[in-house]
Amino acid sequence: MEISTLTVYHCLAFVWYFFVSYSITLVGTEDRPSEVFLYGGQWKYLTVLNLVLQAVFYGVSFLADVLRLIKKLRCVKCVISSRDLLFSVLAFPVSTFVSVSFWALYTYNRELVYPKSLDGIIPPWLNHAMHTALLPFAFLEIFATPHRYPTKKKGLILLGFASFVYISWVLWIYSVTGEWVYPLFALFSPVGLAAFFTGSLAIIVCFYNFGEFLNRMIWGQFILCF
Repeated sequence: MEISTLTVYHCLAFVWYFFVSYSITLVGTEDRPSEVFLYGGQWKYLTVLNLVLQAVFYGVSFLADVLRLIKKLRCVKCVISSRDLLFSVLAFPVSTFVSVSFWALYTYNRELVYPKSLDGIIPPWLNHAMHTALLPFAFLEIFATPHRYPTKKKGLILLGFASFVYISWVLWIYSVTGEWVYPLFALFSPVGLAAFFTGSLAIIVCFYNFGEFLNRMIWGQFILCF
């Protein structure tokens, strides 16, 4: 993709994710179910955190494109490195995990992740913006531009650390409120919950490896010269 076209695309993607993130803050407070947006607010939901993550990633990508256009080579290398690290370790695996896991659980029993009471509060377009549009954006990014992945050890350590931070946040909220972020978690014993978190981490690692595989298959020769 030409750099000018890529710049427009990343700008539009940034605006889109910023708009969706902002739209979440406009959800009315008076009709919210009692379990929604209390302690921790919207920041306890991985979906919302991912929207902010995607907005940051596309903002950094847009900045990298602009710097390349104006030939600011001293700055662009650092920004591109940050962009690639964000995409490889977080933006691609997290967005893919959020979309796939949400719709899998929604199909099985929506009350476990997205109670029907939310239908009257969050419009369908916003639900799909948060959970469906993630996949086409993630895969389009891989096909649009090459990304240098870190070493496997570094990438997985960073991904594992980010996962640990979010799981710790979820457990902290439960310790304070006695309520789980997602009703699904209430179904598990402590051992079962540990197994669930471990399985989820294994899945997100698979998505990380899948993103690296696609990137290498599409851009392998180009990345060597990038």
